[in-house]
Amino acid sequence: QKDKYPDQISGGQKQRVAIARALVTNPKLVLADEPTANLDHKTAYMVINLMKKMRDEFRTTFIFSTHDQKIVGEAEIIFTLEDGSLLDRHVEGGK
Repeated sequence: QKDKYPDQISGGQKQRVAIARALVTNPKLVLADEPTANLDHKTAYMVINLMKKMRDEFRTTFIFSTHDQKIVGEAEIIFTLEDGSLLDRHVEGGK
């Protein structure tokens, strides 16, 4: 895969490359729009677990959007948006 051009890899592979590029510098803040959208279930949870590990070890803050309710359940704080308006803020207490 390393010799392929971006247009020769799948959407999920592109997503994983984008995530790796975002995390490799150990940033303090990561903003991500649907970071697990093109990933299979197993890979999506690998990404979420990596985010949790970076949060715990490097104090990285992740702000991301998702429509996946299983992924929503992994968040510490959940903001619900509907039609561009903030409807709710729910604190999970840190998973």
